[in-house]
Amino acid sequence: MSRSPARTGASMAVASMLCVQLGLAASVGLIDDIGASGAAWLRLFWAGILLLVIVRPRVRDYSREALVAGTALGVVTAGVTVLFMGAVARLPLGTASALEFLGPLAIAVVRSRGAGRAWALLAAVGVVFLTQPWTGDADPVGVALALGAAVCWAAYILLTQRVGDAVTGLGGLAISMPVAGLVATLVAGPGVVDHLTPELLVYGLGLAILLPVVPFTLELLALRRLTTGAFGTLMALEPAFALIIGFLALSQVPNGLAVAGIGLVVAAGIGAERSGSRDSGDERLEDGTPVDVVLGRPDELEAGSRHQ
Repeated sequence: MSRSPARTGASMAVASMLCVQLGLAASVGLIDDIGASGAAWLRLFWAGILLLVIVRPRVRDYSREALVAGTALGVVTAGVTVLFMGAVARLPLGTASALEFLGPLAIAVVRSRGAGRAWALLAAVGVVFLTQPWTGDADPVGVALALGAAVCWAAYILLTQRVGDAVTGLGGLAISMPVAGLVATLVAGPGVVDHLTPELLVYGLGLAILLPVVPFTLELLALRRLTTGAFGTLMALEPAFALIIGFLALSQVPNGLAVAGIGLVVAAGIGAERSGSRDSGDERLEDGTPVDVVLGRPDELEAGSRHQ
């Protein structure tokens, strides 16, 4: 028996989150060498080049709408990457990820209905347990950067689904990643170039594959199968993964309440996976037509060779 689109999409989302957190943990050493914004820039720079080489996009194969959406996605991708790396340099990985999750949570609450909204609220409680904002010892600049990343992440989810629906294969990422690399270059590149060494360039290339190329590809495919509400709720698992990887790789030890928060967001993620398939027709166009009727099924989208 084949797996349901929701389960496949949820598996892709979970794999993406694991790649993201492993990539962030591996970036800590790079931050020490070239700073948070420099680490973000180097990853996006290589990611843009890799996608151009792999996909080899041609502008004439894209509709105007796809180009606009892909460009906007590139801008918010640069925003979420640069801002979040700045937050990680000032906050524990789990705290920064939990604050950033407020963006997907907002999408989940607004876009979900019935049980889906209940899972989103359960995830919110879990994130509060994870972050424990009442302790008051968080760096305010780090908090502001993480909240800025949250806004960009909310926009990223909406734009990724739009681009994934409008463009087959990895054509959408072939637009957004080079744009993200260009934006990051304008913001952080000039202050970093003089500090680069051949070793750092090679390390940045390998890191770019782990984050963002692989996870962003998985998220694009996941959002072809899941509603944005379900995807946003599943993202509650990311702070939990961050806490676990922060403990294993960075010796950041969580307390009992944080562990309870992990349990809540895992439960919410399971619930979202069971109720989040786009096959149900939850997401429709303005005239009420189900998205799948117009765009085709996820497997049909992946099989196409044109970029629309």
